[in-house]
Amino acid sequence: MSKKPQDGVESDDAHAVPRLDVGRLGNLLGFHLRMAQVAIYRDFAETVADLALTQKQLAVMELIAANPGTSQIDLAHTLGTDRATMMALVNRLAARDLIERRPSSADRRRQELHLTKEGRAMLTRARKLIDIHEQRFVDLFSLAEMDALLAALKRIYEEH
Repeated sequence: MSKKPQDGVESDDAHAVPRLDVGRLGNLLGFHLRMAQVAIYRDFAETVADLALTQKQLAVMELIAANPGTSQIDLAHTLGTDRATMMALVNRLAARDLIERRPSSADRRRQELHLTKEGRAMLTRARKLIDIHEQRFVDLFSLAEMDALLAALKRIYEEH
C-alpha cells in the first residue's frame, strides 16, 4: 500500500515540475525567468551547502577579489541592492573572518574591503563547487545557444 502525503503536506517532488495548467503564465517571460532562477538557485544552494554561504555572499567575495579595496557602496550599486542590505552582508562575511575593512589611504571616511587569507581559501573552495554547478546548466546548451542566452539576459538588465 502506497503512503499518501498528509493533507497540506506536499511530496518531495512537488516543486520539480508544475502540475497545474500555468495558463497565461506560460507566455510570460518573467515567469520562465523566475522558474529558471529557482532551479539554478536550488542547485547552487545544494552544491555549496557545506560552505554555509549564500549566492549574494559569494558574489560579494568575487567582486572584492576582482576589485580589492572596493567599498560597500560600490558593491551595493553593482549588485543592485540597498546600502543596509550590503552592510549586513559585509558584516556577516567580516564576522566569519572572510573579509576585512581597512581605512582608505585616499579618503579616511571610506572603508576599503579586502579578502582575508581565510576568505581567499574559502573562495578557492567555492569556485570549484560553483564550476561544477555552473557546468550542469551550461551543458544544456550549445556554445552558440549559451552566447545568445547570455546576450539576451544582459540586454534585459542592462536596458532597465
